[in-house]
Amino acid sequence: MMFAISLPGYPQDNKPMSNEISHSLVQDKGSGQGQKIRILFDTDANNELDDQHALAYLLFNGSVFDVIGVTVNATTSGGDIEEQYKEAERVMRLCNHFGKIPLIRGANGSFEEIRPYLSSGKYDGMEAVRFIIDQANATSQGKLVLLPVGKLTNVALALQKDPSIAGKIRVVWLGSNYPDAGEYNLVNDIPALNYILSKNVPFEMVTVRYGYKTGTDAVRASLEEIRTKMPGKGPKISQPITGRHGGLFNCFGDYSVNLFEHIELHGETPSRALFDMAAVAIVKNPAWAKYTEIPAPFYEGEGWRDQPENVRMIGIWEYFDQQSIMNDFYSTMENIVPVR
Repeated sequence: MMFAISLPGYPQDNKPMSNEISHSLVQDKGSGQGQKIRILFDTDANNELDDQHALAYLLFNGSVFDVIGVTVNATTSGGDIEEQYKEAERVMRLCNHFGKIPLIRGANGSFEEIRPYLSSGKYDGMEAVRFIIDQANATSQGKLVLLPVGKLTNVALALQKDPSIAGKIRVVWLGSNYPDAGEYNLVNDIPALNYILSKNVPFEMVTVRYGYKTGTDAVRASLEEIRTKMPGKGPKISQPITGRHGGLFNCFGDYSVNLFEHIELHGETPSRALFDMAAVAIVKNPAWAKYTEIPAPFYEGEGWRDQPENVRMIGIWEYFDQQSIMNDFYSTMENIVPVR
């Protein structure tokens, strides 16, 4: 007998959805008819350097994506919501998109902290929550892709505030070391993750898996590579911006080099993973990773609890084609097609 297990504290939607995510992968690619992917990017932009590269890659893929907005959230690194907003603004200015695409402040706090106040006139993250709901309800064809690459707070709050959007969105989250425990985005708001896992909404986890080649940790760039390929890339803006680490920049490529020069590198060949950029890449081209569906698990205590008899299915992305993704990133920087 198949049944859905109720997750502690969250009512479980009991409708099977084993095929819905697979169908959305076709629908959101436009079914081969040239339809752009309508997408909303949710980011803790000031956390490290992968968010910035993901955002630039997204904004420079205008032949594929219709970017309807950028929302920000605050995780434990990179400062509060204002610092996250400022870094997203820097990148959008360097990409010549600030003021053309909405940039919206989201949650400083966590899902459980904010949830009791959703019915009040004002609450933490309200602007982003309203924007997500409005954009989901504005979708007339296919699903709005929500691409959170930080904690899941903004998305969970939007689903709590308006449960009807569950059938109008596809959530592709960069997060988790599944099936292993931990991971930065996950631990920043575990209740938000578990709330989404309890709901009948298309949900895909783009795995991180620190130190392993099976997750986005494998999609890496070295400082030497960035110094060779990125200088001067991107449109030149007339008013240079001051970077996070100081200095003046008038294109994203030069800022990319600066970000890499001011962060700790890891590995046998010192490099840094572009986790979030890989998440954008597999939305653009699902062939660049392996996709499977599993019964939705639950994150409990220090790790995952699998629920093999759960009819609620989610997607797992793993085994990323590092070479194809990085080649496309650099090709995009050479052949920019601005969104809108």
